[in-house]
Amino acid sequence: MSSNPRPIAPGVFMGSPAEVPEDEKLPPDAPLADRVVEALRTVYDPEIPVNIYELGLIYRCDVDGEGDVEIEMTLTAPACPVAGEMPGQVQQVVQAVDGVRSARVDLIWEPAWDPSRMSDEARIALNMF
Repeated sequence: MSSNPRPIAPGVFMGSPAEVPEDEKLPPDAPLADRVVEALRTVYDPEIPVNIYELGLIYRCDVDGEGDVEIEMTLTAPACPVAGEMPGQVQQVVQAVDGVRSARVDLIWEPAWDPSRMSDEARIALNMF
């Protein structure tokens, strides 16, 4: 097995979040919920070159006034090989957002994910139009 990480999208490697280019980053005074979504867009499904937010894997993302974030997410399939890792990666990325006090990520399976949950951006990236 190679010790080099496998790229899953341009500049994105399996197991590590993407970097938001400086000229595309939200300003520090942007609403916390928007900055949390920005962070979620840096996490990619390791088998699909689209971030988890655009794939529609985030079912709920609540941010309260204290900086506590609760996320419900799913995966594309129950047998997904990253089922044990993805929620922890999402939690780490969200907790790193300035202003987030805590983050909780729950992995749920109902309703089951299907391609209708993808954004137009994801459909274009996957040539599904």
